[in-house]
Amino acid sequence: MKIGIVGGGFMGLVLAHKISKTKAKVKVFERDIQPGGLATYHNFGSFIWDRFYHVILPSDSHLIDLLEDLGLEEKLRWRRSMTGYYVENKFYSISSSKEFLLFPPLSLLDKFRLGFTIFYGSKIKNWKNLEKISAKDWLIKIGGRKTYEKFWSPLLLAKLGKNHESVSAVFIWSYITRLFKARSSAAQKEHMGYVSGGYKTVFDRLKEILLQKGSELVLSCSVVKIVPDASGGIRIFYNNKEEHFDKLIFTAPLSVLGKIASPDLFEISKNNQAVEYLGVICMVMITDTPLTPYYVLNIADKEIPFTGVIGMSTVVDLEETNGEYITYFPKYATADDPFWSLTDEELEVIFLKGVQKLYPDFDKKEIHSIHINKAFKVQPLQVLNYSEIIPEIRTRHPDFYVLNTSQFVNETLNNNTATQHVNHFMTNFNIELQTEL
Repeated sequence: MKIGIVGGGFMGLVLAHKISKTKAKVKVFERDIQPGGLATYHNFGSFIWDRFYHVILPSDSHLIDLLEDLGLEEKLRWRRSMTGYYVENKFYSISSSKEFLLFPPLSLLDKFRLGFTIFYGSKIKNWKNLEKISAKDWLIKIGGRKTYEKFWSPLLLAKLGKNHESVSAVFIWSYITRLFKARSSAAQKEHMGYVSGGYKTVFDRLKEILLQKGSELVLSCSVVKIVPDASGGIRIFYNNKEEHFDKLIFTAPLSVLGKIASPDLFEISKNNQAVEYLGVICMVMITDTPLTPYYVLNIADKEIPFTGVIGMSTVVDLEETNGEYITYFPKYATADDPFWSLTDEELEVIFLKGVQKLYPDFDKKEIHSIHINKAFKVQPLQVLNYSEIIPEIRTRHPDFYVLNTSQFVNETLNNNTATQHVNHFMTNFNIELQTEL
């Protein structure tokens, strides 16, 4: 049986790996010159590392199981990480329970409210009720206004930019349930992990296994049309070729689906409210010396043009990056943000001014290189009643399937969640394959 997968991002490749364990042959089509999508890698000059920042949490059980399945468990590295806040022109560490309790911007009562909010949020199971209230209103209701303004608002701002007040409480609930599990129960200290070599190691291994199984990954491939075949199965047209598949799984964005797939294959429910997406503009700086002791620095300063500082070299060993330090400066923005119209050179000037404001003693002579990476659609904004406004996808053909991140209604976008959705999909898909093979 031949199975095609449109989209060679992380989800598409993990899906191909799972299917290749059967007797089916898989062919993955990816339009870019390298696999991985948002999780792909970048040549930073003297080393190759992830284009955007990624870490693995001890609680990412689906992703960790996948790495073990790929034989990469020995390449998984763990390190204690630190979290910082920049508030009122000062840096604060909240990387341990003690530092958390000593966080100066909050009173003892506010700290108690903050701790209660985290505990209460982590115990909530029915997320549907959280869709009806904004994250801001919910956090103020549970923990008080001062706790929100001094702690939660910078956290939301770091991830969502100017849109941080429009999301529902589901967003912060999913953040709490995932990120705070990074603290070990014994030491109450945050731990983060990564795979030696970055996600390039993961994608190289996935490709290697696919080839061993007689499957294939096609890069720089433009799929222009997907139609049902009169004799059964699905036919796709790409790079001036056409090919028949017994089954086809579409993992690319919905905006692409509507352009290339026949209406006979699917239908998308319409609604009056358009789904708004967040993109990211990320400056990556390679330096001789470290900028920050924190893996994540949340910024409560509207004059800083980026929404956080990610000190990747606080987690990743320097031998992975040729002895150089790698720091990410992300700015999350919706489609109407004027930053999208700026050139890379203009963005670099603006971001460097922010770096200089945060770190006035930093010497620009320490900079090896600067890279501007962009992704226009990273994740949808989980606004009020988000699960009711997202388009519902229904397939009209027994051999056509859709699996992509549009189906993440109550989760943060990360590779553990993507792996979890693939595992769920395979539960039913394996039954179909066993019946037909």
